[in-house]
Amino acid sequence: MERHNAEKRIEELRSLLNKYSYEYYVLDKPSVPDSEYDRLLKELQDLELEYPDLMTPDSPTQRVGGQILDMFRKVTHDIPMLSLGNAFNEADLRDFDRKVRQAVGDQYEYVCELKIDGLAVSLKYENGIFVRGATRGDGTTGEDITANLKTIHSIPLRLSQPLTLEVRGEAFMPKHSFLGLNMQRENNGEVLFANPRNAAAGSLRQLDPKIAASRKLDIFLYSIANAGGVNISSHSEGLDWLDTLGFKTNQERRKCDNIDEVIDYVNGWLERRPHLPYEIDGIVIKVNSFAQQEVLGTTVKSPRWSIAYKFPAEEVVTTLLDIELNVGRTGVVTPTAILEPVKVAGTTVGRATLHNEDLIREKDIRIGDTVVIKKAGDIIPEVVNVVLDQRTGEEVEFRMPTHCPECESELVRLEEEVALRCINPKCPAQIREGLIHFVSRNAMNIEGLGEKVIAQLFDEKLVEDVADLYRLEREQLLKLERMGEKSVSNLLQAIEKSKGNSLEKLLFGLGIRHVGAKAAKTLALEFQSMDRLVGTTVEELTSINEIGEKMADSVVTFFQQEEVLELIQELTVLGLNMEYTGVRPVVSSEDDESIFFGKTIVLTGKLEQLTRNEAKEKIEMFGGKVAGSVSKKTDLVIAGEDAGSKLKKAEELGITVWNEEKLVEELSRRN
Repeated sequence: MERHNAEKRIEELRSLLNKYSYEYYVLDKPSVPDSEYDRLLKELQDLELEYPDLMTPDSPTQRVGGQILDMFRKVTHDIPMLSLGNAFNEADLRDFDRKVRQAVGDQYEYVCELKIDGLAVSLKYENGIFVRGATRGDGTTGEDITANLKTIHSIPLRLSQPLTLEVRGEAFMPKHSFLGLNMQRENNGEVLFANPRNAAAGSLRQLDPKIAASRKLDIFLYSIANAGGVNISSHSEGLDWLDTLGFKTNQERRKCDNIDEVIDYVNGWLERRPHLPYEIDGIVIKVNSFAQQEVLGTTVKSPRWSIAYKFPAEEVVTTLLDIELNVGRTGVVTPTAILEPVKVAGTTVGRATLHNEDLIREKDIRIGDTVVIKKAGDIIPEVVNVVLDQRTGEEVEFRMPTHCPECESELVRLEEEVALRCINPKCPAQIREGLIHFVSRNAMNIEGLGEKVIAQLFDEKLVEDVADLYRLEREQLLKLERMGEKSVSNLLQAIEKSKGNSLEKLLFGLGIRHVGAKAAKTLALEFQSMDRLVGTTVEELTSINEIGEKMADSVVTFFQQEEVLELIQELTVLGLNMEYTGVRPVVSSEDDESIFFGKTIVLTGKLEQLTRNEAKEKIEMFGGKVAGSVSKKTDLVIAGEDAGSKLKKAEELGITVWNEEKLVEELSRRN
């Protein structure tokens, strides 16, 4: 793929993956099957490998994960809960095995486990007593759901030994519990859960623990994050130890001496999977030895010593009844297939995204066609192909409209773009979607302003742009459906609180094309105020690291629009902060010569006085860069307790090593 096409495709993939990740991890309402997300992520990974200079820190490939809700108290994981890399076929498994063999030699073994389709959780025990349970969240920060986890009878509230430890597992809803719950909801006229995973996630995020208790959830423990000083040398030994402590682990696990045995195990469960009393979506393969796991290490988002084999997606045939059009925040018109409802992987589906007109033409998809759809346990499938043999001649070719379905403005196809766009800035659909983006978590983060409330406000003509959100009055809101005194008060407080957000939140919320959350932070940090940014030039912007010409052009063009300047003036008058108020790196003549400024630093082992995130933030504040692995480019290693291979490698390379006390002393001296 040529560079300019790759850049465009990377942008499209990141936008889609961020949306799907938000729906999956935050809303528990996924709109695409896992197989489609995995396919897009693999495509993005391949493009970034081909063009590494186009990789950015905010790419979905760099993240572990996604965002969290504020319904529960936030919990920072002492050790990040990483996600796993995926394998989709035998070749992927053999490639994983080849990399393991290259790193640790020929003597190793694997442990294979069923990949339970549920919600990953962390359980902490102090002196043998269960004290905290949390969701994985974004991998670093999760939600405290202790009260709900206590309702799961297979989680021991007291261990057989008075140990202090942290373990991790997958909470899930057994098939019989899921069927009973949906039968009850159907009798009550309530919306049915799509699948057991969604039902489990929704149950554990109930504010009333009695609801979670009624859902009859279960759990399998699959790893030890902190063994509390107990000497365990392998993963299988750790699982056996968990059994002795009263935890429930999955007994279908197997140790394998080579990759051929792993593949036999995988193939066996492809056939036996339907007979299990719970849902699985794959097999997890782990190097058994902890010492070898340490040698293999981890990437930013996943361990190199483990991989998840994902079962092939299920395919079924149905009829494409119609094609609907939706207009997004940036004006892109997206076609959606309306299907004859069909059951796929236990879920009834009736919609599928078609992405763009080119895809429809490439696959020759027509209204009335019999189509093959593919799905791996989630809600919206992918249209794989048309069954041409079943055409009757009555099918209707689909043509994208020439005018916007919302505002009837003429649609355009910008240079080198696949999508059709409505470029009318007054288009109701774009305004509505723009408002939803403005209040979202990574933007202004206004709690209580979800999509339904925004739609109500827009339909009632109470808001026409983001400035109107800050003019809302109590009496107006009380007239809306399902808006009582308490919810209105909370909403008005949240709106008022958002006025004090740092500049980068506002910049991201304004929806400047090509400017994501990371770029917004870079711009805010560089210019410090909206006034300085408004008057910038393309030359000034492109001189900043991470700001390319396309983004620079977009920023300058955005702030040249009269209506944008008027909006910023309105927001200023309404009391919104226009300055950067975040943490600023400390750069002085003294720091220029310090051990931190411009240096690459690696943290390893367990820190006692600081969390990993706190140490990282403080080092970066003084101009240092924190890396995940030791190399010849590493300047300094901070070694806490139980530092392993990273410390050994640093010593072999002659890299300076500090203990935590030295780090704290140096940081204190500079505060």
